[in-house]
Amino acid sequence: MKKRFTVLMSSVLAATVLAACGNDNNENTTPVNEGNNDGNNNVEENVDNEGNNNEGNEAAGDGAGFSSKMVTDVGGVDDRSFNESAWAGLTMFGEDFPETEVDYIQSSDSSDYAPNLNRLAREGTDLTFGIGFLMEDAIRDVAQQNPDQYFAIVDTVVTDENGDMIDNIANITFAEHEGSFLAGVIAAMHTETNEVGFIGGVESDLIKKFENGFKAGVHSVDADIEIAIQYAQDFNDASLGQQIADGMYAGGADIIYHAAGGTGNGLFTEAIDRNEGGETVWAIGVDQDQALTEGDWSGGNVILTSMVKRVDQSVYTLSEQTMNGDFPGGEVLEFALEDEGVGIAETRDNVSDEAIDAVNDFRDQIINGDIVVPQTDDEYDEWYSSL
Repeated sequence: MKKRFTVLMSSVLAATVLAACGNDNNENTTPVNEGNNDGNNNVEENVDNEGNNNEGNEAAGDGAGFSSKMVTDVGGVDDRSFNESAWAGLTMFGEDFPETEVDYIQSSDSSDYAPNLNRLAREGTDLTFGIGFLMEDAIRDVAQQNPDQYFAIVDTVVTDENGDMIDNIANITFAEHEGSFLAGVIAAMHTETNEVGFIGGVESDLIKKFENGFKAGVHSVDADIEIAIQYAQDFNDASLGQQIADGMYAGGADIIYHAAGGTGNGLFTEAIDRNEGGETVWAIGVDQDQALTEGDWSGGNVILTSMVKRVDQSVYTLSEQTMNGDFPGGEVLEFALEDEGVGIAETRDNVSDEAIDAVNDFRDQIINGDIVVPQTDDEYDEWYSSL
């Protein structure tokens, strides 16, 4: 069963974006992993060792006794992107319900996923998030070994060996292709070279949604624009991201969109270097409003826009829902364009009014069903052939 969720109040969402800019908020009743941003799986002192009884998984209205925690993927909690957005949402949940307990464990390597998830399970965490599709196998195993505890995974749907949904896993997905379509519209309306680029992290069905949505948006504006595509096969290698961006810019692209996590940070570095050298090139961010996140590119003014994916919203919403005794186990929760689960960032200083008008028009067409955005290569090829 797939459900859609409406957005939270705008004030909560705005505060969540601001929270994403740093990891030093210590106003929760739980330690916020001070000193755990160095990539080490060093969590002994940061997780409650008293052990919470998960029976009932329902807290009082103020959240007393409820715990919601997450395990990052290898990008780390300060990746300026996917993991950071998830932690921002969990942080905001802890601030709004100060009697709850929120925390994270950082994974240094994929081999950390199962041990980290198991650790939170042993300690009785009421709701444990696995952040990212790379955790699919680990969360399947840990959830099946702990059937009385609640888990959630972001960006994929986990089933058992028979293909059936697992009752104690909630599956969070996004319509990344729809948001990426709008990013493609903006890129197409701003390119001066008639060539743009896309950098992907690990090539997968998920990242293909970003790629194909972006290509469709570009070609909805101009079917003749060339699009360079390259995958890094890594979500945490900024130097490789910079190298790929260098090649694309040198080849003629003047705007590059990334869906590559920490690898994409290298795109911003390369764009700044080139602009400082007298060129005019742009980058398009992902997951968060990356013009607002802290990083080596801060103040570089090279980010044309970002495709915002409300991982923060999804984590907050599911935590509150579970706290109130309504855990959607075995269900798929989709956050799409129509409920603002994806979209274009609020920072639009570098985007023309003409492009914003076009984005709004295309957005309405997608929501109304007049445009069905392709997700796979085959869907894109069929879509493009109809132009």
